[in-house]
Amino acid sequence: MREKALAQQNPIKKIFLLVYYYTFGMLFLGLKYVFGYITKGITQLFKGYGKFLDLFSSKKDESMMQAEEEVKLKWNQKITHKIRLKHQQRVDKYLHWTDKNTGTFLVNNAIYFVILGFILYVIISEPSFLSVVVFTNILTQSSVRLILAFGVGGIIILQGTDLSLGRSVGFAAIISASLLQLKDYPFKFYPELGELPLIVPLLIAMVVSAFFSALNGFVVSVFKIHPFLATLGTSVALYGILSMYFASGAQGAQPIGSFDPRYTEFVVGRINIFGFEMPKLIIYATIVTIFIWIMWNKTTFGKNMYAVGGNPEAAKISGVSIVKTTIMVYVLAGLLYGMGGFLEAARIGSASNGTGVNYELDAIAAAVVGGISFSGGIGKISGAITGVLMFTIITYGMNFLGMDVFYQYIIKGTIIVVAVALDVRKYIIKR
Repeated sequence: MREKALAQQNPIKKIFLLVYYYTFGMLFLGLKYVFGYITKGITQLFKGYGKFLDLFSSKKDESMMQAEEEVKLKWNQKITHKIRLKHQQRVDKYLHWTDKNTGTFLVNNAIYFVILGFILYVIISEPSFLSVVVFTNILTQSSVRLILAFGVGGIIILQGTDLSLGRSVGFAAIISASLLQLKDYPFKFYPELGELPLIVPLLIAMVVSAFFSALNGFVVSVFKIHPFLATLGTSVALYGILSMYFASGAQGAQPIGSFDPRYTEFVVGRINIFGFEMPKLIIYATIVTIFIWIMWNKTTFGKNMYAVGGNPEAAKISGVSIVKTTIMVYVLAGLLYGMGGFLEAARIGSASNGTGVNYELDAIAAAVVGGISFSGGIGKISGAITGVLMFTIITYGMNFLGMDVFYQYIIKGTIIVVAVALDVRKYIIKR
């Protein structure tokens, strides 16, 4: 009120305020016009894509294709039919694309555009970033993270989270490292222990991690404790347990290293595939990806997981055991944590009670960025892969540019907040 009064008393201030508001108003209108023009252009691109897909469409319409479902078809005919039906649905989607669809698409995928922009900036600044060696290193670093993201991703689909992931990975890493040191190493964790088959420490690590995860699932499903609090408590307790185990070795609380060459070769070795040295970690991650895809999409377990996450009450009425499903999802996550810890210890070359710190944050962030929703019942394998790769590329790119680690934390934290905000926005619109 005082500024308005002064403006009325002073003509110069009045003119200044008018110019000020007029400038910002014109700027806003200009940006709105540019955004509208870009939106219309993108809409036309989507429609053009729909017309392009339509060139390869069958002459049958969708109703005729759906009618074919009632006819008994051979297995190969069923596959062809499903492909044709999905193709036709995609064609119809893009042919009827509107500016509103474009606006929603741009907002929902804003985080991806920002990340892709950063990647482009890194490539322009350092052209050597775009190389086979760098790409292979990124895939190698993503391998263990992807396995962990699959574990926590299933829990997020249940509308939960797991803050004990990092400690589970750390415990599995310490167990694996303590059992797989060189036979003649003078500072062994277990001086009298001989060589063990690699499968033994792997199974022990996976079983231990699965036990604590099953405990999380039991507490969450039976006692109805929020996953955040349940897994937070488990994380704190696990740190105490793993630190006691870590300090119980013959040499006390010292980092565990000097691994058996069989262990190191099994994890960080390479396999020659048609002249290309493929890191074994990438192969393990690929195998786990196929296994989890089958579990999520082709089993009763996967269907129940999505049902409980999407609508627990409806799932319960349909005869799905919420307690059993929840515990099974947590157990599967624990098995993946154990495997991840086994691989991570050999990848970094040592293990201590600090191994796995903040791994849960990276895994949860990658899953959410990849479209696995905290609202429950939503998430795909491809989304988890996309999220993990993007986070790894960002981290690798920032290191490539020599960016200070503190700035890296700020950027990662911002990405997490924006990703969760966009996820909540989708959920609100859906409701």
